[in-house]
Formats: sequence, structure tokens, C-alpha cells
Amino acid sequence: MQKKATGKNVGAISPVLTSPEAWLHPSPNGLYCAPGKFHIDPHSPVERAIITHGHSDHARSGHGAVLATPETIEIMKVRYGANAARRFEPQPYGVTTNIGGVAVRLVPAGHILGSAQVILEWQGRRIVVSGDYKRETDPTCAPFELVHCDVFVTEATFALPVFRHGPADREARKLIASLGCQPDRTHLLGVYGLGKAQRMIALLRAEGYDAPIYLHGALVALCELYERIGIELGDLRPASEAKGKPLPGTLVLAPPSALADRWSQRFADPVTAFASGWMQVRGRVRQRGVELPLVVSDHADWPDLVDTCLATGASEIWVTHGRDDALVHELGKRGQHARALALIGFEDEDD
Repeated sequence: MQKKATGKNVGAISPVLTSPEAWLHPSPNGLYCAPGKFHIDPHSPVERAIITHGHSDHARSGHGAVLATPETIEIMKVRYGANAARRFEPQPYGVTTNIGGVAVRLVPAGHILGSAQVILEWQGRRIVVSGDYKRETDPTCAPFELVHCDVFVTEATFALPVFRHGPADREARKLIASLGCQPDRTHLLGVYGLGKAQRMIALLRAEGYDAPIYLHGALVALCELYERIGIELGDLRPASEAKGKPLPGTLVLAPPSALADRWSQRFADPVTAFASGWMQVRGRVRQRGVELPLVVSDHADWPDLVDTCLATGASEIWVTHGRDDALVHELGKRGQHARALALIGFEDEDD
């Protein structure tokens, strides 16, 4: 049975005074809060941004001021450099800041390390902008917190009924079993470099896999950041240490783009594995030539998307990106007022 992070219900809904569209709406640069004069996850540089998490389709460089969790800010510095923004404003979970009369609070989204939902309150209305989120337990980040609100702004990355993600620890055990059954082959695991790589390592360690894990150079800096923040990942070694050795019987993590390039050819008859919610789609498994698909997603699946939207008690659901038409249709069938915002700049990451 899949374990879920139940979170806690934060606060109550304020009296209705102001139409939400009057103060939070799409703009050429993304979702814009008019009274606070800031954008949330803007896709181009702006004077003031609130960033929900460190993935590149949400966190970009070049902004004037960036408000985000301390962890997200450290991720941005690793990815873009210390000058990724003119000014960083770290805000821990649960702390409220007043920006132009708008009360701004961050609570965990459960997506990756430092990921946050943005709670906005202004003139009696509460809007929650979820960013990306998941409800399944993840040892590398704080669990999703459910917040009652008037408007819930949700993603829809896996918003089709076919997407029902099983427990991630089961997929970790599948990988360990394959390693044991094929000791003469290198297992080459494709993972998104931020969040998925560290989560897979933590899941494997929790299942008792304590052997060294080798890392493609593109994964090293972010894994080191996780460990500096206090998330233990065990014995990690740069794959470059192997110096051309084929590493039979070992596990090597790499970005998905490295699975089919010349870099991967150095290893011993590699088993190509890939950890992603998209591995539930057989066409994607065949397209990438994946021998060992592992269905591990850092996004909410279809049941969790629908259940979360309903559980917030929101009178309106706004869908920012993903399979918005299916989710809007399903929520409408359930009596919810839902609509797509059609924001640009968000991509289907390798999850």
C-alpha cells in the first residue's frame, strides 16, 4: 500500500471580500500578484520573484529580489552562481512576510528539497499556489501540508487517469534485486539531477543498499549540497574515479541525457534503468531503450491531484501547467469550478 504524507490542515478560510482575479492573474512574465508587485515562478527576469522550488522551469536567474526557502536559495546558488539574483530573501516554512499589504507564507510542497507552496492572503481572500507537489512520503524533503483556501492553484503534470504511481520503495527494491541477479553488469540509472537523484539514493539506503554509488559529474554538486544540509546519502563517488574501468556489479547514476551517449559506453554491458513517473508509459520506455523502468515520480498522480484539489475546500481551482484539460473536466464533474491558466514556460521534465 502506498504511503502518503498526510500533512496538516493550516488555518481557516477568511471572509470573502475581494475577487481573486483582481489581484492574482497571468501576465507576460507569469503569475503576477498586483498589490504585492511580485511574480511567482516567472519565466523571465523580473524585479521581484517568489520561487516555489529549484527546478529550472520554476527557478531562473536574473531577477532583482528572490524570496524562497533557504534550501531553494542554496540550490539556485549551486545551479546559477551566487549572483543568480541581486538580492536573496530566505524565508523558512511557516514565517509570514508582508509584501505590499499581501501576507506571504511558505509551507512544504513535498516535491523536492526546499519546495514550497505559496500562501497569499489579501483583503479576506486566501490563495494557495502549489508549485509542483507530491503526496507520497520522501525522505529527502518535508511532506506536503494541506491548506484550506479560497483558490487553489495546482499543477497537472500527471493529470490523466492512467497515472497511478505505486510506492517508491517497491521500485528501489526492484533495482536492488536486479543488481543482485546481474553481478557482471553495470546498472546505469537515469535520474533528474535535482530531487530524483537524491531521493533514489535515500530510498536505496533505506532498503539496506550500502555499497558505493557512482555519480556522473553533473550530479555531484547537488548531492554534496543535500549532504551539507543534513541529508545523508552514504558512500558516493564520482564516476570519473573509475578512470575507464567498466565497474561491473555497481550502480551508476547519470542524467537521462547521458544514458545513450558515448559516456555510457565505458561501463560493463550496462543495464539501462530510468526512474520517472513517465516510465508508466510503455511508449516512452521503448523510445528511450530502457531495460529496467522504475516508476518513481516527484509529482502527484491522478488520484492525489483530484483528492488534493477537493480537500483544500477551495471554491475555485486554477491549473497552471500540464494536462489541464483532463483535470478541469474531472473537477467540473465533481461540482468544482476549475479553469486552466495556460501559463507558458513550464516543461515536462524527466521527473
